[in-house]
Amino acid sequence: MPKPLTDQEKRKQISVRGLAGVENVSDLKTNFNRHLHFTLVKDRNVATKRDYYFALANTVRDHLVGRWIRTQQHYYEKDPKRVYYLSLEFYMGRTLQNTMVNLALENACDEATYQLGLDMEELQDIEEDAGLGNGGSGQENPHLISPSPPPVLSACFLDSMASLGLAAYGYGIRYEFGIFNQKIVNGWQVEEADDWLRYGNPWEKARPEYMRPVHFYGRVEHTPDGVKWVDTQVVLALPYDTPVPGYRNNVVNTMRLWSAKAPCDFNLKDFNVGGYIQAVLDRNLAENISRVLYPNDNFFEGKELRLKQEYFVVAATLQDIVRRFKSSKFGSTEVVRVDLSTLPDKVAIQLNDTHPALAIPELMRILLDTEHQTWEKAWDIVTRTCAYTNHTVLPEALERWPIDLFQNLLPRHLEIIFEINRRHLERIANLYPGDHDRLRRMSLVEEGDQKKINMAHLCIVGSHAVNGVARIHSDIIKMSRVIAERIGEDYIRDLDQLKNLLEFVDDDSLIRDIAKVKQENKLKFSAYLEEHYKVKINPNSMFDVQVKRIHEYKRQLLNCLHIITLYNRIKKEPNKNWTPRTIMIGGKAAPGYHTAKLIIRLITAVGDIVNHDEVVGDRLKVIFLENYKVTLAEKIIPASDLSEQISTAGTEASGTGNMKFMLNGALTIGTMDGANVEMAEEAGEENLFIFGMRVDDVDAMDKSGYDAMEYYNRIPELKLAMDQIAGGYFSPDQHDLFKDIVNMLLHHDRFKVFADYEAYIKCQDKVSALYKNPKEWTKMVIHNIAGCGKFSSDRTISQYAREIWGMEPSLERIPKWFRNLKSPL
Repeated sequence: MPKPLTDQEKRKQISVRGLAGVENVSDLKTNFNRHLHFTLVKDRNVATKRDYYFALANTVRDHLVGRWIRTQQHYYEKDPKRVYYLSLEFYMGRTLQNTMVNLALENACDEATYQLGLDMEELQDIEEDAGLGNGGSGQENPHLISPSPPPVLSACFLDSMASLGLAAYGYGIRYEFGIFNQKIVNGWQVEEADDWLRYGNPWEKARPEYMRPVHFYGRVEHTPDGVKWVDTQVVLALPYDTPVPGYRNNVVNTMRLWSAKAPCDFNLKDFNVGGYIQAVLDRNLAENISRVLYPNDNFFEGKELRLKQEYFVVAATLQDIVRRFKSSKFGSTEVVRVDLSTLPDKVAIQLNDTHPALAIPELMRILLDTEHQTWEKAWDIVTRTCAYTNHTVLPEALERWPIDLFQNLLPRHLEIIFEINRRHLERIANLYPGDHDRLRRMSLVEEGDQKKINMAHLCIVGSHAVNGVARIHSDIIKMSRVIAERIGEDYIRDLDQLKNLLEFVDDDSLIRDIAKVKQENKLKFSAYLEEHYKVKINPNSMFDVQVKRIHEYKRQLLNCLHIITLYNRIKKEPNKNWTPRTIMIGGKAAPGYHTAKLIIRLITAVGDIVNHDEVVGDRLKVIFLENYKVTLAEKIIPASDLSEQISTAGTEASGTGNMKFMLNGALTIGTMDGANVEMAEEAGEENLFIFGMRVDDVDAMDKSGYDAMEYYNRIPELKLAMDQIAGGYFSPDQHDLFKDIVNMLLHHDRFKVFADYEAYIKCQDKVSALYKNPKEWTKMVIHNIAGCGKFSSDRTISQYAREIWGMEPSLERIPKWFRNLKSPL
């Protein structure tokens, strides 16, 4: 049985009474008990908290189903252009809260669970994060303002497409194991498998009737009847559909994730008993394709399984797209379109990063070998259908697949890529006669000891539109009521209206209300930190936060040097009036990335020394946040005062975490890199703490040479900090523990930490000074919130729709309920 609620919890829950319709609450309670009984086969005597969560999830899902079916019928009747968002990663996080908000069920569900004697927050905490993506954090409702964030933008974009009434589908892989769980053991990162499906997933629906074969290996035959890819090995792609509800418009789109299944006859060639047993066991080899998500370490490694994953999702998805295109006409489930020449009028394919780049040669293969189009016609269809979003500017992160691997796994696609490249280079040669260096740079095939296919070049050549991701996205904050009281609630659908807050920037009551909400969030998060990390937190200290993947270019080491410098200053002048700080760093290091793991170890080691130093006391605390993911982001982002976005200028393609912090009332310290540039444009550079080299400065230093030792010898505080790291001050049991970091920073640091150290420390001093003036600090916060409208994912998707996909967003609400019609899902 659930534990009794405290008086405070009861008051909190009673506060929602009267807001929810009595009928709604009664229906929800009835359906909750029905699911507990009939779906979970339990009664209240034996039900666990997880059972209660599943009963609630299924009850909420019931409210999606009618809308989901009706949406698909609506698309089938109207036959709109459809957009297909292909991504190998969708960091969805938790679904329950997002669904309740989008269906306007949260108050009724709160009241129903209260009347059932259950705690809504406890039930929400039971849901597993769907961590099917890399990135600092995950997904949440992108149209309001609440304590939640995204990564991988794919999840937010799916939400926005539904809210804008676009006929959209997300396609990816249903990984059995998502991004690993991170444990910190003796200061080191240890990885654990993320078995997120072990208890089942109430939000997904298997669709075995739409299972599709995917071919690998084999050989190519050129015959008078055309080209045939033969003697292939087949893996089946089984789709699982998850509903994606729009914001209170009755639209429910679909995210379809593919799971790999071996066909029944997989390797069953040998009929003796031993051969049969081995053949059945070998089925795992085929099904490994959807077993695990590859961690992102920004270093490309050409592994066959990864290439299989990339082709698997592309091949299954394109079969589905063509099937739906051919049958999407009202009143018929038969194939009614036989000519694919109109495909670009009805289909837009958005390639999220280079991972789904094989969609280009695969669609060419379908058009050439199956539909028997000419090359020119097929290429015209492909380029008008596909568009590409670039995510990285780091050269070592770009996908380059060895030709030998391609030849073995996808021989027909290699032929097609070679022909695409031949025609591409022919065109370049005509435009720039004799410019052989340009031909080499722009070729899809990179020469060298091992020839490789450059997948980014393939995407660019095969797409009609290419864009980056620095202009994104929105979230919801707890202070939405505070904002709505001043500017009304329409800003929820149109974040541009946040700029109206500027009229109230000197309003003492708004300043007080925003500061009060922030302090409440900090008190709540302080209690969480003290419980989980056993460190006494000063809730009046500045919450200084850097949460993102651990990587050299994101420069957690620069932050670490500031921590050590601050520590040394407090030790030197303990009686000075220091601005207290609680500095939190979180993020996962790719399992094979030694330097990143060592950076985590350094942060935990520095924390051990700082947190136990009685002279420093509560003026400085350092915490490494274990297993940073969506649910932790939902706690920390609303509680943050300062957001660290300090990558070397020119290295961050987007970095959208900074926008989430900005919208949730944190100020930003950062370089002019990634999205910081646009944030400074919107809020005014004077309302951000910008420091350090700009892109031009970095380029100039690359030409003139970066000498780390010059900074080390010239700046006493930097030298002291480095000497402490090198000498074992923070690792007394193993003095040379951090020698690799010291060596890297002094002799081969591509990201020039020392070059920005001085400017960073001075900028941090400005931050500390302003924090002592709460009124001016909060005024700057208001300027930042008011400048967030541009970063709404709704706005971004509206722009994509009009400029790239040739579609018009709609705020029209469709009917909730469905008629008895057929529709090809």
